[in-house]
Amino acid sequence: MEPFVFFGGKGGVGKTTVSSSYALKCARDGHETLVVSTDPAHSVSDVFDQPFGDEARLVDGVDNLWAMQIDPDEEVTRHLNELRQGLSEQVSTAMVSEINRQLEMAHGTPGAYEAALFDRFVDVMRNADPYDRVVFDTSPTGGTLRLLGLPDLLEDWIDRLMQKRKVSIDLFEKAAVGKNEPRRVMEGDPVLARLGDRKDFFEFAGRTLREDAAFFLVLNPDELSVNETGRAIAELDEKELAVRGLVANKLTPHPDPEENGRGARYLRDRIETETERLDRVREEFEPPLVAEIETRVSEIKGDFLTEVAGEVDIETAVESSTQPTQ
Repeated sequence: MEPFVFFGGKGGVGKTTVSSSYALKCARDGHETLVVSTDPAHSVSDVFDQPFGDEARLVDGVDNLWAMQIDPDEEVTRHLNELRQGLSEQVSTAMVSEINRQLEMAHGTPGAYEAALFDRFVDVMRNADPYDRVVFDTSPTGGTLRLLGLPDLLEDWIDRLMQKRKVSIDLFEKAAVGKNEPRRVMEGDPVLARLGDRKDFFEFAGRTLREDAAFFLVLNPDELSVNETGRAIAELDEKELAVRGLVANKLTPHPDPEENGRGARYLRDRIETETERLDRVREEFEPPLVAEIETRVSEIKGDFLTEVAGEVDIETAVESSTQPTQ
């Protein structure tokens, strides 16, 4: 299995439960494991009953398992501050106030969340040397798909920006030369250098997601969840990111055979409907069902988390990354 494993799916299907259970399974099999939550619900802290933040922290009572919780709002602020600092060093003083104004406006614009979060989780992948496996508990499907589609989109955008910058510098040099020697601004241009760094960053992200990452989708046995899972499989396939498997979560438990009261009849009817949904998943979707997890009587943590980890039929053996880390 690849070193980076992503769990996605519709909001509320139980991605945190599944990703945390799988991370626990990896850790107990002897692999140094980091589980990273990019879901704003901060559910990883709830699962392990301890607070986590932007820096990886060892999970209490579990060898080899680390966790971190990325706060999207904090990431947007950090991301924009880094942009502010970088741009302020490359423009005139008169432009600094305008840059600040534009960045303040950008804080709440569509895409700011995805861009900031994307930078952070790629940074985690680039610096994953201390861990054998990194498990990502992602935000709901729509946000995750936008996130995973950024490398190709932004690589092309950076290429166009670099080309425009080179044309601009070339025209500037030709206009400035006159009877003098060429100024050779191109060779030390800080904007081109920054764009080049960003291009390398996005190329690393694209290669890593295609070659060193495995994707699993979590679903519930209801029509809305199944339909969204089908759309997500198709969209990930378009991005050349194949879904390795599906996890059916929150299945209704079977009543005992001798039970025949109203509650038992309700459970059997519900199980029949859920079975039809899962049959559809098996027939229509190419990725296999790798786990079928029943609903528990209370929150999945402690012993319940250990039980679920045993039900997640996903291998834990780790293949070496094909990308150099930094």
